Amino acid sequence: MTSPVISFQDYSFQYMAQAEPTLKHINLDIYPGEKVLIAGTSGSGKSTIGNCINGLIPFAYPGKSTGKLLVDGAEADKSSIFELSHTVGTVLQDTDGQFIGLTVGEDIAFAPENDCVPQEEMKQLVDKVAGLVDIDHHLEYAPQELSGGQKQRVSLAGVMVEEVKVLLFDEPLANLDPAAGRSTIELIDMVHERTGAAVLIIEHRLEDVLWRSMDRIILMNEGEIAADMPVEELLAGNLLLQHGIREPLYLTALRYAGVEICKELHPEHVDHLVLEPEDKAKVQNWYQVQKAEIRTRTHGEELLRVENLDFGYTPDKYNLQGINFTIHKGEMVSIVGRNGAGKSTMAKLICGFEKPVSGAIYMEGRNLEKDTIKERAARIGYVMQNPNQMISKPMIWDEVEMALVQSGMPKEERTKRVEETLKVCGLYAFRNWPVSALSFGQKKRVTIASILVQRPQVIILDEPTAGQDYRHYTEIMDFLKALNEKGYTILMITHDMHLMLEYTERAIVFSEGSLLADTTAAHVLNDPELVKAASLKETSLYTLSLACGIKEPQVFTECFIGYENKEVR
Repeated sequence: MTSPVISFQDYSFQYMAQAEPTLKHINLDIYPGEKVLIAGTSGSGKSTIGNCINGLIPFAYPGKSTGKLLVDGAEADKSSIFELSHTVGTVLQDTDGQFIGLTVGEDIAFAPENDCVPQEEMKQLVDKVAGLVDIDHHLEYAPQELSGGQKQRVSLAGVMVEEVKVLLFDEPLANLDPAAGRSTIELIDMVHERTGAAVLIIEHRLEDVLWRSMDRIILMNEGEIAADMPVEELLAGNLLLQHGIREPLYLTALRYAGVEICKELHPEHVDHLVLEPEDKAKVQNWYQVQKAEIRTRTHGEELLRVENLDFGYTPDKYNLQGINFTIHKGEMVSIVGRNGAGKSTMAKLICGFEKPVSGAIYMEGRNLEKDTIKERAARIGYVMQNPNQMISKPMIWDEVEMALVQSGMPKEERTKRVEETLKVCGLYAFRNWPVSALSFGQKKRVTIASILVQRPQVIILDEPTAGQDYRHYTEIMDFLKALNEKGYTILMITHDMHLMLEYTERAIVFSEGSLLADTTAAHVLNDPELVKAASLKETSLYTLSLACGIKEPQVFTECFIGYENKEVR
């Protein structure tokens, strides 16, 4: 019988700074060639498992362990990170913390260079791997010049140059647009087939990971394994929702229509569903009832207007050209498109971090051209994609309170405002913690809290839910929705199509520096030509509706959104 390449044997681990173990009595075997998804809410222990496997625990994050962990037959705590790196290749969630080289090419070449691979062979290897992840045209770029999705590709390439037995991916889809996320899963699947390595994926975007087959899912809860079972068996039950993980949208829609989810339905992928005539009839009947209740929302007065805007980081190339759109008071709008399309650049221009070459940005009819960044910040809050670029205080409370202190707000009012915001963002229990003790996802919530606490008139969020489990995702988004209902205007740059569908009626689509579309969120993902042009992907609701004989997938999607907002939230 084949021996496991990873074996946890009654293994527990407790960080030095913690009073209780993070992992409790873990018994888990991963075999060569397996593809395993590790899921769970923030703080459930899933990332800690990954850090134990790759050696960051205990060598970078010290603590006390009991039991045994074997990696390729060797005891992990008696090896070194260097030794483990020849067995386990890791792509971290925070890609900035993984870069070594001054250019993309140097970074990918780091491992073979240290292994003394001949230069010509090393160059061929770098070119080959860079081509596989579609980053070969950026080999001379500095990593800091890349978008979040492009950085993810570089990290993937850096892992692929090593012939390891285990490939560990920590939130590999967090910064990728939908099409790039799908390509990444396909890429991981291809690498798995070619190398035969065991693949472990730690990820919240369950439906996206299941674009390609997985052998099983490990569900973590409070440091313990809550479930270890085949995909179809887990999806057929309610364990995912019970433990704060969002199930695929098509399964939720089937449940709403009264269809029983069972293994015989083949629920692991929307294209594999085996729907009986009576199941399709239930979906069609549900659709007709919901269709009759669709309401159109009216918008308020003009708040923000972008007019004939052009911008380029260099004089010889425009990154944005001919941009025109209007945001109304009280709107909640998604800004979507492929990595590098200009979404984040547009946000920087609105906030005043960059100046347009031509055109103008108006707020309530007044040109913002002469406003300073500070003056704009009083009315426009901006939450960046990378939390490490925003945090400046060592303690969580101080970071969230900082802007209120600078504004001169009385202490009693500050305390009340900070406590309220920390509770909404799921951070109140950590209010006296140092920021350095937090995970990447928790740091993200700190940065959101530091902006929300100021209650700006307009809030722009760049990937607000990246790295968040379903429970914290829902808490943050429901809070943003509540703010929106009170009159706050919210713009969200996102690759999360679930977020766009569930929380925003309108989407502005960018592609290659141009505004490709300004339409309803449901229309964006039900227009195949638009989906392709913007590097998005059709929602599984689109596929389900067609499979059930519904010829208006856009309306079906709108029905789903309306039902969730009315009955579930």
